[in-house]
Amino acid sequence: MSASVTAYLCAKPSADAIDFYKRAFGGDEPGERILNEDGSIGHAEIVIGDTSLYIADEWPEGGHLSPQRLKGSPVSFVLAVEDADATFQRAVDAGATVDRPPMDEPYGRAGWVIDPFGHRWSVTSPLANGDT
Repeated sequence: MSASVTAYLCAKPSADAIDFYKRAFGGDEPGERILNEDGSIGHAEIVIGDTSLYIADEWPEGGHLSPQRLKGSPVSFVLAVEDADATFQRAVDAGATVDRPPMDEPYGRAGWVIDPFGHRWSVTSPLANGDT
């Protein structure tokens, strides 16, 4: 049997987060949103590169809480791209906060941003000389 893991993000409001991920990271929303009776998003999908992420608004009764409510998140994302600097800048221009500017590391070029919904992203790419 094969297995896979898909992260399920909580954002407040998740409709704005979906729009941010489209602008900042070139995301796509391939399916229909499932809305709750109050109009909030109960389930949606965003695809960045070849990775699917699920996303929904907060549902406190079910323990689905956003980083804003939790005052941070122990989980971060690594976004591997061809040009870390360009993607990093696009994320900042879309509203992300710089956590650490891009710099060369032993594993490649990387910078950290915090998206407007409290999720931390490491934007990384191989070094220009081909080292990783």
